[in-house]
Amino acid sequence: MIDISALRALVAVEQHGSVVAASEVMGYSPSAVSQQIKKLEKQAGVSVLERNGRGVLLTERGLALAGYGRRILGELEELQATLLADPEKPSGLLRLVAFSTACRGLAGPMLGRLASAGSALDISVLAEDPREAVQRVASGEAELAVVHNWNSVPLVIPENMALEDLCLDQADILLNSAHPLAARTAVEREDLLDETWVSTPAGAICNEALLQIFAGLGRVPDIRVYDPDFSTHVAMVEQAVAVALVPRLGRPPLPTAVVAVPLVNPVQQRAVGIVYRKTMTASPNIRHAVRLLREVAAQQELPLQATSH
Repeated sequence: MIDISALRALVAVEQHGSVVAASEVMGYSPSAVSQQIKKLEKQAGVSVLERNGRGVLLTERGLALAGYGRRILGELEELQATLLADPEKPSGLLRLVAFSTACRGLAGPMLGRLASAGSALDISVLAEDPREAVQRVASGEAELAVVHNWNSVPLVIPENMALEDLCLDQADILLNSAHPLAARTAVEREDLLDETWVSTPAGAICNEALLQIFAGLGRVPDIRVYDPDFSTHVAMVEQAVAVALVPRLGRPPLPTAVVAVPLVNPVQQRAVGIVYRKTMTASPNIRHAVRLLREVAAQQELPLQATSH
């Protein structure tokens, strides 16, 4: 009989590309994962890994066994999340991954609601960019993620995952109050061609959204400062060092020297959603967390439909 733990080790190696990477995700030593793989080879009577330089590759039989393993582990997860769980009493640990402003604006208030209700559901939160968050959920490193999908930069969701819309978030241009555009009710991209910018790091989704604003104009924004924290962006604007594109969700009250002006033509909106593996659709823990996130979004009056400008 094939051991489930050994099968899980093989699937982890396939998903993460090496025994070392799989061990880091599973929380075991590389030697422990290797032992599980050897146990699986003995039980199956076939070799599942082969050397490839300093790494490993799955053999043809290994790939086939990993495919079966994903399906078996998915069905086991669905069984544990539904039939073996009490739908009236969400409990245990749920691992949530969310982008930084969603941690502040959505996950924080949700944790507060859980604490005040004395819930038996324990939620841990990790802040990561949506692409990394999706991969963590897809590979089983987390159960739930809050992600965003800019109207100019689509986010790819794997087939084994479900996506539920949560709310819409809009980004404004932050300007120093002494800036000539600060008194405007709205600005367009042509107004911003000669500005100096602060942005999230290159490759981050919010950075790509900023670059997309100027697509087709034959110019790219003059980015002088890269920082992942929007509070740094606010500080740079306050010092009149740069202008910034900053979403409203999770944005703290702005200093008196900083003004938020809507950007139009194009409006920069991101759809905020919740993703989880389809095998967890009926999980009481997932449903309870999703319900709380919806309550928090509604309390903050975040729109569900796109606004027109």
